[in-house]
Amino acid sequence: MLPFLKQLLQDLEPILQPVYFISAWLFLVIFIWTIFTAVVDTIKRAKKMHKIPCTNCQYFTNNRYLKCTIQPNLANTEGAITCPDYCEKISY
Repeated sequence: MLPFLKQLLQDLEPILQPVYFISAWLFLVIFIWTIFTAVVDTIKRAKKMHKIPCTNCQYFTNNRYLKCTIQPNLANTEGAITCPDYCEKISY
């Protein structure tokens, strides 16, 4: 049985080489595309998170137990981007 498989692989080698070549390049392209989309998604997410105004609000306490005295459930989340109680800190 082993000589038969060896002969079969030798006969199919001219057909299999292009298949291996194409599959290797396809794998490389898919890998690079996945990394590219992950970087783009990370940049989009970071831009959205930088729009959160909580740290500039006068009601923000920066306490890990109570981040905001008015809207504690919205503090430092995406929902805080449109917070109705946002009031900029007053600097003296």
